[in-house]
Amino acid sequence: MLWLKVVVISVSVYIVVGSRDFPPGFKFGAATAAYQIEGAWNVSDKSPSVWDKHIHAHPERVIDVSNGDIACDSYNKWQRDVEIARELGLHFYRFSIAWSRLLPKGYANYISEAGKKYYNDLIDALLEKGIEPLVTLYHWDLPQSLQDLGGWTNPLVSDWFADYARVAFSLYGDRVKTWITLNEPVMYCDIAYNTAVLAPGIYSPGRGSFLCNKHSIIAHAKAWRIYDEEFRPKYNGKISLANQIAWLEPATEEDIEITDITRQFLIGMYSHPIFSKEGGWPPVIEKIIAEKSKKEGLNHSRLPPFTQEEIELVRGTYDFFGFNYYTSRTVATAKEGDKIGPWPYTGSSDIGVHLTVKPEWKSAATKWFFIYPEGLRKQLSWLKKVYGDIEIFITENGFASYDSGLDDQDRIQYYKDHLEQVLLSIKEDGVKVTGYTAWTLIDNFEWMDGYKSKFGLYQVDFEDPERKRTPRASAHYYASIIKSHSLDVDVNVKISDEL
Repeated sequence: MLWLKVVVISVSVYIVVGSRDFPPGFKFGAATAAYQIEGAWNVSDKSPSVWDKHIHAHPERVIDVSNGDIACDSYNKWQRDVEIARELGLHFYRFSIAWSRLLPKGYANYISEAGKKYYNDLIDALLEKGIEPLVTLYHWDLPQSLQDLGGWTNPLVSDWFADYARVAFSLYGDRVKTWITLNEPVMYCDIAYNTAVLAPGIYSPGRGSFLCNKHSIIAHAKAWRIYDEEFRPKYNGKISLANQIAWLEPATEEDIEITDITRQFLIGMYSHPIFSKEGGWPPVIEKIIAEKSKKEGLNHSRLPPFTQEEIELVRGTYDFFGFNYYTSRTVATAKEGDKIGPWPYTGSSDIGVHLTVKPEWKSAATKWFFIYPEGLRKQLSWLKKVYGDIEIFITENGFASYDSGLDDQDRIQYYKDHLEQVLLSIKEDGVKVTGYTAWTLIDNFEWMDGYKSKFGLYQVDFEDPERKRTPRASAHYYASIIKSHSLDVDVNVKISDEL
């Protein structure tokens, strides 16, 4: 047996049963994404994804001029990731399948044996440790071969995705009981096409972004219906998509209406077609884009319409609301000279809003991240109010820092403050929140922030060829919450050499 000396943080915990306990059955997990951790970008028969192509072509767009070619090397170190999930006591581990690793040609007529085995081994190892695999089918990494045909702006992409989903359900559905179809289409559609910063690096605001939006929703719906009709009778699982949502507050009382409209751009465009009773685009958005398109001299709206058949296809295709939360913004009508942005970019050019933050909101690492825990509770209440008493699963929440050290008290505070808001939402607001996912299990390639921005409960040494993983203080704090199923824990941290 190989013994490794590992630096750990020992903790002492006391538990008091009371109102800070989470409900029975509430699940805790942590998440990663394929491109951000796997590496092995050209191993075996894997083909390039849009992120491989984008960053290799434009390395200067990443703050530290890095890439995901090796990342955490989780393609080879996946056993350690499973062990970390066990050390934390996770109920589930959310990871994504790399489409181009499983289906190197992008299409379902060729399945990679190496890719199939990699995810089979990971799923089986998690289950052996008593950890549920929660699988995301798409976390931004479209096969480049499909992007060459237009990617998410090509209406055929919904069929390509549906075929891919059927393969994944067929291979892993007997063991995977919770699925996410798409992660954060607002990012790979709106922010990607409105800025060209994210892959595929194409600038097409208000056109490419809307095509991507519609085709993503159709793709999700087709995958959901395939699972519902062909696999749910056998496996009885759940499936939905995960939306990233920033809480929006009006800058003044005069900005209430424009804030509501902005919410429909940020939330409604990816939720109203699926979760509302009537389906289709949010009516206020349809009206605004139609009017703007007419003023621009266009014969048709830039927002592609849903047919009645498509409305029926999409409406109701959910088993829960997957919700990623990090930050908040205030909203005001943009005045001349105001900067539109910096985040979210959704609809900002079409509705002319100025997004900013309150002075008291502290900033985390990375320029878009400002901390407002109360926004999480407010957003949960808004979702219940607008879409009804549906199950909400928090599929991402976490803290970014530039400090890669182990004593991450700022991250502990972030988790503590946000989990308190989750409890208040459940116990006082009656919101049906059933799970919480920490982002992220380990430090990873954080897109345009490269390896500079750290989200991990575990530190990863990217200078070490072995990519050594070491638990931070936040890992022990999160583990104690999971073990006690409560926020009534005190964590006294000290560094030691004992596991």
